[in-house]
Amino acid sequence: MSFTSNPMAAIRAVRDGDASALAAIYNHFVTDTIVTFEETPITGEEMRRRIQVVHEAALPWLVVTVDDTVAGYAYASKWKDRIGYRHSVESTVYLTPAARGRGLGSALYDALFAKLAECGVHAVMGGIALPNDTSVALHEKFGMTKVAHFGAVGYKFGEWIDVGYWQRILADADRLTLQRKG
Repeated sequence: MSFTSNPMAAIRAVRDGDASALAAIYNHFVTDTIVTFEETPITGEEMRRRIQVVHEAALPWLVVTVDDTVAGYAYASKWKDRIGYRHSVESTVYLTPAARGRGLGSALYDALFAKLAECGVHAVMGGIALPNDTSVALHEKFGMTKVAHFGAVGYKFGEWIDVGYWQRILADADRLTLQRKG
């Protein structure tokens, strides 16, 4: 079943009450995968703090629900703190295992990229712990191109892990010139 054929699926802005559900989704990846290099599950309160950081940066954080149950989320965070990077972000998407393969990740990224363009974001980067064919396919589906490959930079579950970075330019040069003036 795809997102577009499921009328009970919806994408919306994150709400404060979503923090615990989002932490539960994320914690699966913390404890069972190499997708994130965190090794200790986080609390709903920590997730709430992370959401606040994204909101303070005036960046989007979106949630997908199926039958009113949170099934995943996507957000953008600052790429770097230096002022010169203010038009660049890193994108992130996570889904519950049951939500995978239903088009929900694509729907989230589609909505996220639209919001980022509205925000005047110029460059979007996505970091992927490798190997991860599913994530690579999602990023490339959205026009992201591999721009870096770092060998053995992450360590989890007793193994060294490679990380690749994909990038997409959203804004055209004229728009970026106007943004630089602001």
